[in-house]
Amino acid sequence: MATLSNHVPDPRLITAYAENRESPLHRVNPWTKLGIVAVLVLAVTIVDSLAVLASLYAVTLIVYGIAGLPYRRLVLWYTLPMLFIVSVAGPLAFLEPGTPILGALATPVGELSVTWQGASLFSELTCRSLTVVTFTLTTSMTTKYNDIAYLLGRVFPAPIDQVALLTYRFTFIMLETLEDLVKSTLARGANLGEFWANRRLYARIFGMTMLTAIERSERLVKSMEARGYEGDLTLYSTVRRPPASEVAAVVGLFALVVSYALVVSYGVVAI
Repeated sequence: MATLSNHVPDPRLITAYAENRESPLHRVNPWTKLGIVAVLVLAVTIVDSLAVLASLYAVTLIVYGIAGLPYRRLVLWYTLPMLFIVSVAGPLAFLEPGTPILGALATPVGELSVTWQGASLFSELTCRSLTVVTFTLTTSMTTKYNDIAYLLGRVFPAPIDQVALLTYRFTFIMLETLEDLVKSTLARGANLGEFWANRRLYARIFGMTMLTAIERSERLVKSMEARGYEGDLTLYSTVRRPPASEVAAVVGLFALVVSYALVVSYGVVAI
């Protein structure tokens, strides 16, 4: 299977893991996994303890391994979220007041130093982001294509659900188009190793990809309308309701997060 970069999650590879692999997490109801994602988002938003956030991240990594998913791929896919984390949380590590770790560094704009408080803040934001990213990837790689399409159609209101469904399905065509352009460019002797030196070539590839995507989308709309499409993409699959044990587990996790918020974060003590 060709891929543009090892650092970008390939939806075709993700779908292949979901369709062709088998693990305990593959057998979990998709609604349950969606509920756990919501609980994790709530948890990393509320929890402000580095130890608890690190524990959540460790548990997420363990679940990822239980699902039989490759850790090497996960490390490479962390490139994009880490770029976001470094760009946002990196400056905060220098601006956060506190005790310097290795002393101050003299710069033309003043002294800069990474404080223990800044390093702790950076670690917290890293655990928050990677926990959600890891479990979202785990859910995507253990849930079949038809089930994901069904969840998108049920969770989002119209017409957002139709946009999400068509975008998800059209992503595969976009990737194939972009890969064909890259292969043809390399076959003609181009060197894509340095971005800045080849910025015009990258711009042409991106522009041609967009033009091709627009043309294909127009043909897709016409073919769908010719087949009777009137704004409702029919889903022929269905996802059963989760069993009572899984519902109880999700409710229990939600109650645990809410209890932590009331007792620890907001200092509300039950009498």
